[in-house]
Amino acid sequence: MQVDEIRSQQRESWNKFSKGWKKWDDLTMNFLHSVGKEMLNSIPWKETYKVLDIACGTGEPGITAATIVKKGSVTATDLAEDMIAIAAENAAAKGIKNYKTTICSADDLPFDDNSFDVILCRMGFMFFPDILKAAKEIYRVLNPGGIIATSVWSDPKKNPWATTIMAIIRKYADIPAPDPNVPGLFRCAEYGYLTNYFKQAGFRNINEKIVDFQLKVDSIETYWNWNTEVAAPVVSGLNKVDEVTKEKIKKEVFEEASKYKKDASVSLPASAVVITAQK
Repeated sequence: MQVDEIRSQQRESWNKFSKGWKKWDDLTMNFLHSVGKEMLNSIPWKETYKVLDIACGTGEPGITAATIVKKGSVTATDLAEDMIAIAAENAAAKGIKNYKTTICSADDLPFDDNSFDVILCRMGFMFFPDILKAAKEIYRVLNPGGIIATSVWSDPKKNPWATTIMAIIRKYADIPAPDPNVPGLFRCAEYGYLTNYFKQAGFRNINEKIVDFQLKVDSIETYWNWNTEVAAPVVSGLNKVDEVTKEKIKKEVFEEASKYKKDASVSLPASAVVITAQK
């Protein structure tokens, strides 16, 4: 599949699921908070910094960064116009004035060389069609001495929040095994994977850190509903089976997820790699 075709499919998918992401924004942002916090804490901030948040989704961690760089600015980019509209809305709702948005892909940034002091990218790299090209573009628009802080999902075995439901769907639906060379949730999971690309792009002082956390939901029903409204692979898999089979899948997911129950709530393990590098 050509890069442009992948981009087009991704844009369509993210736009399609944007309503679900808006509905579940609080849950999702609470889930990813510790990853964003680790990324932000890795930056030696100055309030005058110009920040670029790539693949911003519904706005974080760029919106929080905008509250740090009070005399600077944050530019948020995303491929999907409906997602970036939510980010702009979230920033406006918090009264943030130094936050603006631009629709673009990560490997074709519409900015001059040496434009930003900090670049953020939370859970984006694994979906970029051409990772090396994106890394080189980020290097190009970053100021000398500037820092990128990014994150990707780590080992699938450490991420039952995602693998629990997908493993059961695969038992019933004809879903090919993930291709490590195409965009996907765990494409960048191997420790050192992104470091290799960052080195090729010219970055130095590259560091990786594992962040373990949890997806906490108030019930297994919430876990199911959240997945079926924001996770494209889950919805795609369920669309391949009939209603009777869907109910079988749902029952098995509830049984498996019950292993992570704590009183009425559910806490499923999650793990990410936070990578920082300097130009």
